[in-house]
Amino acid sequence: MKEQILKILRARRGDYVSGQSLCEGLNVSRTAIWKAVKALREEGYVIEAVSNKGYLLKELPDVITDSEILSQLYTKEMGKHIYFYEQIESTNNVARLLAEQGAVHGSLVITGVQTGGKGRLGRSWISPKDEGISMTLILKPQLAPVNASMLTLVAALAVSDAIKLAGLSCAIKWPNDIVIGNKKVCGILTEMSADMDRINYVVIGVGINVNTENILAELKDTATSMLIEGGVPYNRALIVKNVMEAFENYYHIFMKTEDLSGIVDVYNQRLINRDCLVKVKEKGGDFTGLSKGVNTKGELIVISDGVERAIGSGEVSVRGISGYI
Repeated sequence: MKEQILKILRARRGDYVSGQSLCEGLNVSRTAIWKAVKALREEGYVIEAVSNKGYLLKELPDVITDSEILSQLYTKEMGKHIYFYEQIESTNNVARLLAEQGAVHGSLVITGVQTGGKGRLGRSWISPKDEGISMTLILKPQLAPVNASMLTLVAALAVSDAIKLAGLSCAIKWPNDIVIGNKKVCGILTEMSADMDRINYVVIGVGINVNTENILAELKDTATSMLIEGGVPYNRALIVKNVMEAFENYYHIFMKTEDLSGIVDVYNQRLINRDCLVKVKEKGGDFTGLSKGVNTKGELIVISDGVERAIGSGEVSVRGISGYI
């Protein structure tokens, strides 16, 4: 009920909403309304109550609780069921467990603090308390397992949309990083449980540096945050909402063909290492070449020694010739 009350108070921001109208609209008692408002106040919302006027939403906290996200989310599937935790080790680990226990398609796991986050190739992901976004989306698509890796690119487009809506220019570094000013602001990790011919579930972990003021010294050359780049704090729940809505749109386009044909042009327009010399590090050895963007399978096309090669996003790292980009 908290998210329903928040949604109504948001829609009437600046006006009082009578307790009676809330009771009638939600078909609950005044006591139930009062308890929900009390719970919202405890979460940091400043809600004024005046006799004969009703409730007025005056201030919103920067929280990423289920109530805050759902009160402004307009999707059909993505993020409609939220599992919020004050602190957990890894949203991907929890999401996998929930998926195995029957969590529905589109469920979202999100936390204020992640103590053991990880990225691609076993790298760690630092998640300071209440500064960033650590979340994992659970998907149960009717999709061939071989096509699941493309969902990372779908997610990258959605995150870049949300960052752009916040007023910041950003780009995608294939396959799973979002960069601002040539520095990483977001990482995405996709994991899958599947049989030979069917997917049981896919979890897509997203970590965004939002209001982080201080980047670890060893990461300052390659990492940044939205706050550092934009100079102002950002509402994290709004970013989550925009990611979910953008992902739902791109996901449905992707599922129509089960490849990137419907969004590959948009992706390549945002690809920071397109038409650039890159160094590809893979198990068979390193090589350099000219990146020409991705194909409809999500593979990076690299021309090396006159030969066009399609690079999958598995155990591969792609960097610039002289650094991260």
